[in-house]
Amino acid sequence: MSPQRLGCLSPLALLSAMITLSMLLVVKIISGDQMFSPGDLNAESGKLLEGMASHAEIGEDCGQCHTPFWTSERMADRCLACHNYVQAELGDPSTLHGALIRNTRVSCHSCHTEHNGPTAPLTMVSGAQFPHEVTGFSLTGHQAHPEGIPFICGDCHNQGFSTFDLSVCSECHLATDEAYMITHVQNFGNACLACHDGVDQYGDFDHSKVSFALTGAHAQAACSGCHLNARARADLENTPMACVACHLEDDAHEGLFGTACEVCHRSEAWKPATFDHTLSAVPLVGAHREVAGTECHNNEAFKGTPIECAACHAEPVYHAGLFPDQACSVCHTTAAWSPARYADPHTFPMDHGEEENTCADCHQPNLTTWTCYTCHERAEVEEEHIEEGIFNYSDCLECHPTGQEDEAEDREDD
Repeated sequence: MSPQRLGCLSPLALLSAMITLSMLLVVKIISGDQMFSPGDLNAESGKLLEGMASHAEIGEDCGQCHTPFWTSERMADRCLACHNYVQAELGDPSTLHGALIRNTRVSCHSCHTEHNGPTAPLTMVSGAQFPHEVTGFSLTGHQAHPEGIPFICGDCHNQGFSTFDLSVCSECHLATDEAYMITHVQNFGNACLACHDGVDQYGDFDHSKVSFALTGAHAQAACSGCHLNARARADLENTPMACVACHLEDDAHEGLFGTACEVCHRSEAWKPATFDHTLSAVPLVGAHREVAGTECHNNEAFKGTPIECAACHAEPVYHAGLFPDQACSVCHTTAAWSPARYADPHTFPMDHGEEENTCADCHQPNLTTWTCYTCHERAEVEEEHIEEGIFNYSDCLECHPTGQEDEAEDREDD
């Protein structure tokens, strides 16, 4: 009010104002600061701090908590002067108070209220306002009970806001799905918070977002089938991804092919398998491609299967023992077991005659002997040679080294 306006007040008005101020001063002196108090302080006894067990013992000394002019916004330092254990927590982000200060701008009075009466609670938290995610557990998946009733803090914190009993998780979820929870606890234990953080990332977990996508039959596998005895999130993340981690008992090869099971097996089913034989010591080429695997691998035995030709192809009687090294590939090819072609140098042309020959055509009764009379009539040969005056014709190759008739005439001319 300007001096000009004060000058306009009557003496009576000025006297009334002075009396009112004097009365207020007297009341303040008599009642302390209680005339400004919005209500009584909490009187329930607790931990002894600075010689006092409750706020009510502060009495009328409002300055113990309030700085002029008694606003709550400037009280934090006064709170910590008594509650020094909270001061220690503020520097540790793993504690409740440390996490709140680090991640939010809340102050003491955001959660702790006073002047609500001697028995009123000192902690009043609204679930909708409290930044619960800074505690490591989000309330995203706990907005309401299955029947639609909104959660309140006391539903989970039934022994005070600063404590939490994991049995609350089990009790609540058992009531929702008892069969599932019994199995879940058997498989993963009851340390719920070790894996769950409130955002339900495991309930509808998208396995395609990690390095091991679930395809084929894997999509129907139970979590515990791969994450056996997992008790924490780290256990889930560190689950081995090699096939043998789960299918070791299915390995009929006894480690012969290593651990790269996916080379032959598919996620659609463990059997049947498709083996890439080109990776083995016996690549399948020619007619071998059409042979069923069971013809070589009896009783599904793979390790130790013989790879010699004679294991499947019995040695012909007429050359039994002639090739001790059983080097079948010298004559035989994978195109077909017969007819065979001798690949080493052969003094006599193997394409002799008008028709395709086999070894047995000339080599009778075995490969160590030979005869021309399989194809040539002995009587005709004798008659022709006698007519030509040739009486020693027992060694055909002496005159016919390549099987040609004119070779004998050339020798006579020489």
